[in-house]
This record gives sequence, C-alpha cells and structure tokens, in this order.
Amino acid sequence: MGSVPILLLLAHILSMAGFSTFAALLPELRDAWALSNSQAGVVGGTFFAGYVATVSLWTALTDRTDARKVYLAGCLLAAAGSAGFGLAAGGFAAAVAFQALLGAGIAATYMPGLRLLSDRASGPAQSRYIAFYTSFFGIGTALSLALAGAVAPLAGWRAAFVVSAAGPLAAGLMVFFLVEAKPLQRAAATALSWSALFPVAAWRKVLAIRAAAGYTLGYFVHCLELFGSRAWMVAFLAFSSSLQGGSSFPWQLPALAAVVNLVSVPASIVGNEVALRIGRRPWILIAMAGSGASGIVLGLGAPWHWALVLGLLVVYSMLVMAESATLTAGLIAAAPAELRGAAMGLYSLAGFGGGMLGPVLFGAALDAGGGAQAVCAWAIGYAAIGMGCLAAPLVVRIHQRAR
Repeated sequence: MGSVPILLLLAHILSMAGFSTFAALLPELRDAWALSNSQAGVVGGTFFAGYVATVSLWTALTDRTDARKVYLAGCLLAAAGSAGFGLAAGGFAAAVAFQALLGAGIAATYMPGLRLLSDRASGPAQSRYIAFYTSFFGIGTALSLALAGAVAPLAGWRAAFVVSAAGPLAAGLMVFFLVEAKPLQRAAATALSWSALFPVAAWRKVLAIRAAAGYTLGYFVHCLELFGSRAWMVAFLAFSSSLQGGSSFPWQLPALAAVVNLVSVPASIVGNEVALRIGRRPWILIAMAGSGASGIVLGLGAPWHWALVLGLLVVYSMLVMAESATLTAGLIAAAPAELRGAAMGLYSLAGFGGGMLGPVLFGAALDAGGGAQAVCAWAIGYAAIGMGCLAAPLVVRIHQRAR
C-alpha cells in the first residue's frame, strides 16, 4: 500500500474524532441539561441531518474543483462544530446547531476523501483501498468514543469536545499539503444545478429495478439500527452498570463502547464471505433477523452480570454489521453501469437518512416505555430500531407469494 492511501486512511480516522463525542457523553449531558430521551435522540440524529442535507453538494463539487479544497473545508466545518459545542453549547438548541455543523463537515470529508483515494489507484488495488476506507469508519467511531472517554473525566465534557476538534484540523492540513493535486478529469466547467445535486429522474429509474430498490431499503433499515444503537450504546452501558451488584464493568464505559465498535468491524467482511457461499438474500435475512432479535434480548438483559451483558453487546453489534458489505455489493451488482453513480448516491442518502432517524426513534421509544430507568423501556428502544430488520423476512415472504 502506497504512502498516499495510508495518509488518506489516517486522515479519515482523524477527521471523525468528534463523530461520537456526544454519544460518549450522552448520559452526563442529558442529566446536566434536563433533556428528555427524545431530545437527546434528536441531538444525536441531527448530525445525520447535517450530513444528508449537504453530502450531495460536496460530492458534486469534487467534479468541479480540487477535492483537497473540499476536504479541507469539511475539516474546518467539523472542527468548528466540535469546538463550538465545547465552548458555547449550554442546552438543546445550541447542541442541535453544532451537531448539524459537525455532520455537514464530516459529509465534506467522507465522500471527497473516497474520491481522492479512488482517483489515485486503479485495478485491484483500488477495490482494496476502498474496502479499507469504508471499514475504517468503524475505527474512527471507536477513536472518537475512546478520546471522549479519556478526556472528559480529567478535564470535563467541554474539553472533550474542544480536544476532538484537533482531529479534523490535522486531517485537513495533512490532505491539503501532503496529497498532490491532480488535474480534473470530469465536468469541471459545468455549473452546479438542482439535477446534478439531486438526480431525481435517475433515482426513479433505480427504484424501478426491484433488486436495487430492495437493497436500498435494506440499507435504510440497517443504518437505522446501526446508528441508533451506537448513539445509545454508552447510555445503555451506564444503565446496566447502575443495576450491577458488587462488581461492574472493568473499564470506562466509552472505552468499552470503543472496543465493541472495533471488534464488530470485521463482521461486515466475514459476512460478505458467508453471503458468497449461501447467497446474498438468505444471508441478509439471517443477519437482520438475528440483529433485531438479539437487540431485544440485550435490552432485557441489562440487569444481568456485566460479562454477560458485554458479550451480548458484542454479538449484537457484530450481527448489526454482518450484512453491511453484502447490501453494498448487492446494490452495485443490481444497478446497471449507466445508473451506478445515481444508485450509490441514493443508497448513501437512504442510509444516512436511517442514521438520522435511528437515535431519535430510540430516544422516543425510551420515553414511551417508561423512561431510561426501566428495563422494559430499553427492550422497547432496541425493538423500535430493529423492527425493520425483524420485518424483513416477512416482507420478502409476502412479496414472493404476491409474485
């Protein structure tokens, strides 16, 4: 692997330093600001609102200007979102604003970073680099959790947000000054238009392809569960810890969440290998049913011994990740070459739309189930974000009978 791909992978991890800071500190901030669980979920989901609202713009700009400039702009926005949260946030409204700014910033690093990487590789190496890049999202998530968990106990939650701003700043400077510029190969002189940002006509053609529509819908429910569970992972561990007897979790809770995220990263790669042997659709349905069911068991198991709770959380997180790569591979195979770009754009929007809804839905379910101090409420929360996955086998069966 060359030096430029390694640099871009490192920058990708650093750019996400603020991604899970709020999730790591959710229990503390929820209590300090007297937020309902629904409001805490909205703050977590607003990150994805900022992402979804701007990702098409940033991606389109990489066809018209140096992607390094787009990446640097995104890093500055992400740093401003994290630093602003730490320095100025004092309640719900400000937290929502700074989380949206952070989401818009990371949207300008993720896809433009992928563009920078793919433009500098070809053949089998390109596919390998892209696989590493997408899987490193989980590593960036883990770093963000661990960083917040290390800084907050020593210097407070505000310092944790401010320190996390250093990650995207470093990433932006690395990419802008250490990655060599390349001449634009595409429509650099073409003005941006609504159809370029949101190719609705092409999206309709994609959705008319039954398999492509199915994989896109599957990615939506997958991301709803994935990001909903990640947003509330530390809060769930805090609740479970409060129910333990003489012994409890051996590490700080954000550090435990970071380890769980790291351990679950290979599940996507292994799951794709299983899918190649038994078929994509059977594997997706098995993984989705498993994640939806195990989430409910995890919620009900909050009072159990910490080792059992932690083991269940690892199994659940791996099952949530197990169909991720399979869904993406399925979409690419189902979409014709002339629609592949539009299909991937719609797929990404659907996924992060699910990511926006997941934390909000989980928080609302907690409130509806009796609050964050009730075991049944956590089971209801996991059931709420997993209901799409649990329904997937039934939907497929009904569809097959209808055909």
